[in-house]
Amino acid sequence: MIQYENLTIRQAEVDDAKQLAAWWNDGAVMAHAGFPNGLGTTEDEVVKGLGNGRMVIEESDRLIGECNYRNVSDGVAEIGIKICETDCQNRGVGRKVLSMLIGWLFRNGCSKIVLDTNLTNTRAQHVYEALGFRKVRTNIDSWKDQLGRLQSSVDYELVEKDFVSYISEH
Repeated sequence: MIQYENLTIRQAEVDDAKQLAAWWNDGAVMAHAGFPNGLGTTEDEVVKGLGNGRMVIEESDRLIGECNYRNVSDGVAEIGIKICETDCQNRGVGRKVLSMLIGWLFRNGCSKIVLDTNLTNTRAQHVYEALGFRKVRTNIDSWKDQLGRLQSSVDYELVEKDFVSYISEH
């Protein structure tokens, strides 16, 4: 569990599956990930996928989003984040949560963090770059969303010396 002020990142649990399924089935939440119609998943399928770095984000004990990480090679972690509740977006919550997660990963042995985002998600790119992420490459028309539309993505990486945290460590 990672905590800062009224924000908590914790391991996703069976009790979170209903909310995760609702978000994953919501095309508005999932469009940037290439699923404008949602995933069409069930609570049971979500439960089977728990663990392995799947975490939820709480603000004042309310579930507001999710994040995850996975080790892709020695000392390198890939991360993802979604602030799923629209009333929690555009308030700086994402950069605080990312600061919490990234700081924790660096303290626990990571030397580099990587992620990718949709080229059209300029809001996320702004946040990643403010945190110190460096754009590694742009992948033009590299994948198709579930409607068959070509999509482009941007790959980012961050090393600890470039990390700009938006939280104060206690």
